[in-house]
Amino acid sequence: VQLQASGGGLVQPGGSLRLSCAASGSIFDINAMGWYRQAPGKQRELVAAINIGGNTNYADSVKGRFTISRDNAKNTVYLQMNSLKPEDTAVYYCNAGPAMYLLPGDFWGQGTLVTVSS
Repeated sequence: VQLQASGGGLVQPGGSLRLSCAASGSIFDINAMGWYRQAPGKQRELVAAINIGGNTNYADSVKGRFTISRDNAKNTVYLQMNSLKPEDTAVYYCNAGPAMYLLPGDFWGQGTLVTVSS
């Protein structure tokens, strides 16, 4: 399984970004995908996850601001990030696994840097 992430960049506080992660390869056992992030000096943390049925899970810090969605036909998961804050600055990684409760799974995309700064 290969995961290709895109969409990071520099944005001002209060702005928005959308991250995308496209899965390819042997994806038959991939039923859940998620976004993790790692800020400098901090541990990697779950931001949001979604399973093939559309059930979602969010970190408390992003609830109401971020929305995860997926296009099963395109094997792509999206993370819409609104009302961004400086503390959202991190490298964001997509991840895939067999079920949401088993995340993080074995498959990681390359990181994409999100910088929230004025």
